Amino acid sequence: MDETLIRGLETALSASPDNLALRMALVRALTAANSINTAAGYLDSLTGEQLADEEQLLAAEVMQKLGKDQHALDFLVSNNCHVLLERARILAKMGDMNEAKSAYAAATGLNSTLEDPQLAAQLNARSIETHNGSRLRVISNDNTTATELNRILQPESEAITFSDIGGLEVVKKQINKKIILPYQKPSLFSKFRKKIGGGILLYGPPGCGKTMLARATAGECNAAFFNVVISDILDMYIGESESKLHAVFEQARRSSPAVIFFDEVEALAAKREHTREATSSKLVSQFLAELDGFAQDNHGVLVLAATNVPWALDPAFRRPGRFDRIQFVPPPDAEARTEILKSQLFGRPGGETIDVAKIAKLTSGFSGADLANLVESAVDEAIDESIESGSEQSLCNTHLLQALKQVKPTTVEWLTTARNYARYANEAGQYNEVLGFLKKHGK
Repeated sequence: MDETLIRGLETALSASPDNLALRMALVRALTAANSINTAAGYLDSLTGEQLADEEQLLAAEVMQKLGKDQHALDFLVSNNCHVLLERARILAKMGDMNEAKSAYAAATGLNSTLEDPQLAAQLNARSIETHNGSRLRVISNDNTTATELNRILQPESEAITFSDIGGLEVVKKQINKKIILPYQKPSLFSKFRKKIGGGILLYGPPGCGKTMLARATAGECNAAFFNVVISDILDMYIGESESKLHAVFEQARRSSPAVIFFDEVEALAAKREHTREATSSKLVSQFLAELDGFAQDNHGVLVLAATNVPWALDPAFRRPGRFDRIQFVPPPDAEARTEILKSQLFGRPGGETIDVAKIAKLTSGFSGADLANLVESAVDEAIDESIESGSEQSLCNTHLLQALKQVKPTTVEWLTTARNYARYANEAGQYNEVLGFLKKHGK
């Protein structure tokens, strides 16, 4: 069948030698029949500019099979994404990595579904010189510098403000009134002999923005921000945890004005009667001493802490002068969810076309983290569709609605637990805000 087709095409081409489409059809048939030398003969008089994108790729394939990589490159002149990708592969094979990188970047910029991890690793590999002067290419992600290692060990955090956080207006107003104003108007507060600093405890369901609020508070105060990770403090050796905690506070005092933030603070401040280890009790005592001990001067030092289980904290931390200001951070309302969705969709293909108001109405009870997960799931849908179709598919409402069938709110369990504490263990009124939220939203 192939032989009959080839003979027919050759006869037709001899009668019409200037018919380019006929010539390329013959080249394609010869290539399929593995008659590469004969196919190359019909390409001799042609240039890349004469050929369509698919024909350029065919001509390059023929030349590569003959080992003529430069001739293959000469045919690949189009700015089509597939042509650029093939050009990148040939340039990499020839060792011209700079040109190959440019071609690969152009190809994937036009169509991200063409990303090739193996080719990308090859292009990002470095060369090393051996003892005999020859050069080897090392295919690995080995370009980590000392600066990058420092960033990994201690991530740099850009200052953010309340304007970067969607919703939570009531919480922001409370924090501004209780915390930020003393930093912004220190002379007024000093006249009234009002100390700047103190402690505030943020509590609420996981994923609702407690950590973001802490960072934004530091940004609004224009203060140094110390994000204390639990692993930075806890140590297996007796006395080391207390020493590290003291060092953190000392550093903050020297950097005043400063904000120290303890996330998951219950790991350092759990009720002492519930611990079986004397070392844990000593750490709690050290924490209390750092907050308001006789020899400490925390003026200008604000201690922020966040927890999902405020009922697990030692009651001593609630004493005035310690974490005497407690702020409930609820799940975002409809307005806040709209802002969060806008933020999560910003810069994504098709993100501006999403009906965020509609999605916000359908996501009651979702935390900020839940909404981020929802968008990520919708993006997965769009990426799967792009890979299946071979071309980029932008996000649309359908992708979000499909994701909603899979992603569910994670705040319900926390609110159920908090409701029990708010109803039956609320002697001091510390969970009144939770009761108000539950009453308003019918949880």
